[in-house]
Amino acid sequence: MSKAMEIDLDGAAIALDGDSNLIAEAALAALLANGGLLVEGSHARDADILLMSCPLRPGTVAGDPRSLYADARKAAVTMTERGSGRIVFLVSATAGMPMRRHPRFSMDNASILAGMRTLAMEFGPKVLVNAVGVGAVEDETMVSGDKAMLSHTPVGRAGSIEEAVAAVLFFCDPLNTYTTGQMLGVDGGWMAGYGRNF
Repeated sequence: MSKAMEIDLDGAAIALDGDSNLIAEAALAALLANGGLLVEGSHARDADILLMSCPLRPGTVAGDPRSLYADARKAAVTMTERGSGRIVFLVSATAGMPMRRHPRFSMDNASILAGMRTLAMEFGPKVLVNAVGVGAVEDETMVSGDKAMLSHTPVGRAGSIEEAVAAVLFFCDPLNTYTTGQMLGVDGGWMAGYGRNF
C-alpha cells in the first residue's frame, strides 16, 4: 500500500463488523498502520471507529440489513455517550444505482445506505456516519461488483483495493469533521448515469 493515504489515528480504537472480504481486511490493515488499535469481542463496543463491512459482490450471501443497522446503531449510541465516533459502511455501488441483473442485491445495499443516512441524522454531530460505495474492483479475481460494470465505467478499468481503502481513510481522518450521511462512490464513474441494459 505504498500509494495509500496517510492519516494520524493516534491510538483510536478500531472494530470491524460484518462480512469478511479483501477490501475490509485491507481497510482494517490500513487503519492499524495509521495508528489505530484493534478491539474485538466485547471490547468492540468501545471502538472510536467502526467499519461495517457488507457483501460487495452480487451472489454473495448477505446478512440481514436490519441486523447490520442494529449493530451500527448500538455502536452509535455508545459513541454518543462517549462524545464522538465514526462509522463507515462498505457497500456495493449498487446501493446508489441498482443493477437490473441483481435486483435483490441492489435492494439490500440500498436499504443499508438508507439506514446509514438515518444513523447520520440521528447521531450527529457527535458521530459521523458515511459509506464507501465500491464498484468493480479486481485483485487476482473480482473482489467487488460485477464485470458487466466495466462496460459502463468511464475510466475504462476495474478499481484497485488501494483505491477503495483510500476512501475509507478519508472518512476516518480526524481532519475530516464535516462529512456525514454521504456515500463516496469508488466505482470509476459507474454511477454517473449511463443507460444500462443489464
